[in-house]
Amino acid sequence: MTTGARVRVMLADDHSLVRAGVRRILDAEPGIVVVGEVADGVAALGALESQPTDVLVLDLSMPGMDGFELIQRAHAAYPELKLIVLSMHATPEYISRAVECGADGYLFKDSAVADLVAAIHAVRENRVYYGAEVQKALAELVRGREATPRPTDVLSARELEVLRLVALGLSTKEIASRLDISSRTVETHRANLMRKLGMHSVALLTQLAMKEGLIGPGT
Repeated sequence: MTTGARVRVMLADDHSLVRAGVRRILDAEPGIVVVGEVADGVAALGALESQPTDVLVLDLSMPGMDGFELIQRAHAAYPELKLIVLSMHATPEYISRAVECGADGYLFKDSAVADLVAAIHAVRENRVYYGAEVQKALAELVRGREATPRPTDVLSARELEVLRLVALGLSTKEIASRLDISSRTVETHRANLMRKLGMHSVALLTQLAMKEGLIGPGT
């Protein structure tokens, strides 16, 4: 982006009222222009292909492709794109997962008015931006990890992703398609994570995934 040009922002949230509220905030800023709005992750990836974007502001809970997967895919396809999560999810596990996937910023929706504009400019300058409450949650998570190792610490990044998708109810074929790997590779990852965790049922894996913040209740 050239000096003086406006920051191009895209909004991804399945609630139209939320998008409208966020857009009102950003439309009032002369240095920012909203270049698009979408309601889910798949639509976001499609829009990014045709619309040059500097910052993607997204929710984590969206139909079809959730925010975690969108962050990973968008980050891989557009390394220069900055990603800010704007979510109601306040658990440390959700925040940590988003950051690990590649989020440059994380805000709670009720702090959008106070923090979103500052967050957009911060990430555009290659800085991270976490709201005050988010920082507090991350600090609590770090202290908790230092005190008690998490069961999933033994899993690789790919095994964690397979665990999340298994817990979401996807079949081996669906997981293979989603991750662009073979069904046999999925089965290998699944067997390895079950062995490492000592769990051999989808029900137990789902409970663990919820406890660790990999999926949310009712996802």
